[in-house]
Amino acid sequence: MPVLGAWLVTGYDLALEVLRDSRTFTVDDPRFSTAKVVGPSMLSLDGAPHARHRAPFTRPFRSDEIAARLDSFTRAEAGRLVSAIAPHGAAELRRAVAGPLAAAVMAEALGLGRTDPAQILSWYDGIVAAVQAEAAASGAAATGAAATGAAATGTAATGTAAFAELAASLRHVIAAPQASLLADVTGLLTEDEAISNAGVLLFGGIETTEGMIANAMLHLLSSPGELELVRADRGLIPAAVEESLRLEPAAAVVDRYATRDTQLSGARIRAGDQVTVSLAGANRDPRMFDDPDTFQIRRPNANRQLAFAHGPHFCLGAHLARLEARIAVQTLLDLLPRLRLDDRYPATPRGLVFRKPPDLCVLWNPALRCGGGSMRGRNNQRRCDVGAGSRRAGRVC
Repeated sequence: MPVLGAWLVTGYDLALEVLRDSRTFTVDDPRFSTAKVVGPSMLSLDGAPHARHRAPFTRPFRSDEIAARLDSFTRAEAGRLVSAIAPHGAAELRRAVAGPLAAAVMAEALGLGRTDPAQILSWYDGIVAAVQAEAAASGAAATGAAATGAAATGTAATGTAAFAELAASLRHVIAAPQASLLADVTGLLTEDEAISNAGVLLFGGIETTEGMIANAMLHLLSSPGELELVRADRGLIPAAVEESLRLEPAAAVVDRYATRDTQLSGARIRAGDQVTVSLAGANRDPRMFDDPDTFQIRRPNANRQLAFAHGPHFCLGAHLARLEARIAVQTLLDLLPRLRLDDRYPATPRGLVFRKPPDLCVLWNPALRCGGGSMRGRNNQRRCDVGAGSRRAGRVC
């Protein structure tokens, strides 16, 4: 695909082949944009260095450890966020609930629980923008497009500064006398290595979990029959989340780089070529999933989805992300009677790399009204300032 400067893998079996073979298809390449911003980490290394960076974090992110450490916190935070919007009857859920919940949980996991969530989201925004700018610059170079110029340079500098501020806060966590995840892993890793991996966890833990929650709610609220199944049986929520992951993974593609000349399904791949795996494409391969474009919470093999990738780079935070999404969906359905999409503002997932609806406007009973913060906007629209805790509050819904 010349426009991407990469080969694009869309089939399920080929996706597994690439993701499993880190010797031939590596992430350890100077073009890997995240490493340029946060430094080497488990995300950007392969082989023995990857194993050394990942191993200290493996146990804390096991399913049983996540449940013991973060289940109660996640339930309390989800309840707090949803209760705050409940009187209004309307909200934009991605900014009011999904994003703040993901940020709060990752802050708690990393020992930043006392840090202002708005500050964490500001760091996150800066890092994300810098990673995207680096990726765009690499793509432009690969395709021979014009240089991205001063704007991209400024974005990269802002992201570097944001990561430096985050790193300073994480160093305080490591040095504090209280026990913490980062203090535990520092010693097995250097302080800089622990901080780089924490940055990757924060980045992934907010971006993809926010998308998971928003996509799951969009799929449920867009599918009346499936929604009624879940309303009648909350035990189906895990299946609904899994099917949503299959239908619309929050991270739609992952990049690898060929270490040697090879072939994929007859295509001749040269050493150094970028090979982009479409997790979204693999998850809709009709040879694996019947009627793949339909949301079916009783799909028997939805758990074969590749939203968390596969192989040595299978998402470390998969158990935590699933926990957050399940709790968020249950809390929203439990506390917001007759929750439904606001048809005046259609929602559709967007994005090449990270996919989620830019806005997810919803209504519930009581009827649409905005509490003390309500005001009339242009064209007599109601403006619902119900995301006051987020960095992007005040969407006209």
